[in-house]
Amino acid sequence: MSYQSPNKPPSTGVPSDPLSPGDPPSPTSPSSSGKSSSGTGGTSGTSGGTGGTGGGTSGTSGTSSRPPSAASRAGRRERQRAAVHQPTFLERHRTLIVIVAAIAGVALVSVVVFASASQAAYACSTVWTPAPTASPAAGATPALGYVQPDMGRGHPSVGDKVSYTYCAPASGSHYNRPGTAGPIPARVYGPSDTALPEGWLHNLEHGGIVILYTGTSSGATPEGQAQLRALFDAFPPGPVCGTPKGQNGPIMARFDQMSTPFQAIVWGRVLPLETLDQAQIIAFWEQWGERTNPEPQCPKPSAVPSAVPSAVPSAAPSGPATPASASPAPSPS
Repeated sequence: MSYQSPNKPPSTGVPSDPLSPGDPPSPTSPSSSGKSSSGTGGTSGTSGGTGGTGGGTSGTSGTSSRPPSAASRAGRRERQRAAVHQPTFLERHRTLIVIVAAIAGVALVSVVVFASASQAAYACSTVWTPAPTASPAAGATPALGYVQPDMGRGHPSVGDKVSYTYCAPASGSHYNRPGTAGPIPARVYGPSDTALPEGWLHNLEHGGIVILYTGTSSGATPEGQAQLRALFDAFPPGPVCGTPKGQNGPIMARFDQMSTPFQAIVWGRVLPLETLDQAQIIAFWEQWGERTNPEPQCPKPSAVPSAVPSAVPSAAPSGPATPASASPAPSPS
């Protein structure tokens, strides 16, 4: 009989249970009467239990990383959408708005320009028709043309609308911007060219001559334009100062507010014509050119030689015009 220490339990040949006293036995622990191979299986079971515990731990971890619910995802999407910048109406349609504004601006400018262009730059109170006068005395040189009442010679600002009591005017307010607005370049102006009385009246003030034709006369036709150019090319210099052609005149331009199809005009005097009578126009120029203008370009000569003075025709229009070619009565300068 062997001696056994009272402090040491008897050896059973089975490994001791790793659980401390008082712990419940592992469900996979073998019975104390199991064999050595069963003990090994118990160890495996313990490992399996540990693995199960690990599995349980893994399950716990899996629970903490569970996918968010549908409501949570919807809320997150709403927050993301709220955080994204939503473009305004102006930002979304900026290009279209700029294009529309540009078109509207161009249209407005066009309307203003058209309105300005369609508005007459001058006004006429009366289409002047000189009163018939008596024939000149026998042997007298007829004074060609008619004296038109003086309308002054002010200088308004360029672009200002000017009103004339009589048209075509032989005096009156005019622009003072040489070369562009007044005096204007001497040449033949076509039916569609712009040649305003505010411009060519300044040429008359300096001793020039203007030859006007209406838009319904032969002067507005290609043949009439050719005749005007031929007259311009052959036009003589000034009869007093010898001013060369092209300096102050002649100006040949369209003007519709006239009592006859053609008129030749120097300052204060008008020669009405039914046709483009070149000989009468040059005779009128030789008789009155550079003599009636208020701003002489050289010392003013004496009165027109051999002209027999007569009463000045009435200023008010009365009856049909008597063309200069029908020998109008002489009148003073």
